[in-house]
Amino acid sequence: MKRTLLCLTIFAVAMAYLEAAVVVYIRELYYPANIRQIFPPFLLSGRDIAVELAREVSTVVMMLGVAFLALRKNPTKIFAAFVFQFGVWDIFYYIWLKVTIGWPVSLGEWDILFLIPWAWLGPWICPVLISMLFILWGGLVLRSGQNISLRRADVFWFVAGSLLALAAFLQPALKVFLQGGIEAFRQYQPGGFWWWLFVPGYLVMSYGLLRGVLFRRSSLGTTH
Repeated sequence: MKRTLLCLTIFAVAMAYLEAAVVVYIRELYYPANIRQIFPPFLLSGRDIAVELAREVSTVVMMLGVAFLALRKNPTKIFAAFVFQFGVWDIFYYIWLKVTIGWPVSLGEWDILFLIPWAWLGPWICPVLISMLFILWGGLVLRSGQNISLRRADVFWFVAGSLLALAAFLQPALKVFLQGGIEAFRQYQPGGFWWWLFVPGYLVMSYGLLRGVLFRRSSLGTTH
């Protein structure tokens, strides 16, 4: 399992560099005056946005494929391998951007996080916090010698927390689209982030994932 974790980490770090390189090229094309400044956002052309959406889907498919190849039988461990990769990939994506173009500049700087079903917006540190949770939980599950499974209650709390965090990411762009459409989004500047929704969502996600691992360990520790 140590070798599996090492291989998953190497793959995720390498793919993160590939992802960062693509984003650097996109920024050079769409933000030639200052590639560190992405707001107000310049929308991609119709063909480019289709290619970008397909690239994002392909990234997820690639990580799922590697997780299935690494761990074919246990669904929880397959999911753990996926989120472990995702966490490493996401953190190193920002590390490589910092190395190559010196961005992000500050902890509170906003990013366009994802584009499906519409733009996810928020401080880049937020997905990094989620990625740290994924690495912690995925690593604990994969390193455990026990057959850990996510129970229904664990899944419920994880999904509930994820939806709260997702709402915080989707809200800024949705509000702009509803009020002024594409033209308003072209002029968008980051405002106040819904920390009041993201933080509880993050805590609920953490509870949903970690309660199963911690409860399982405590239960095994008291069974003699």
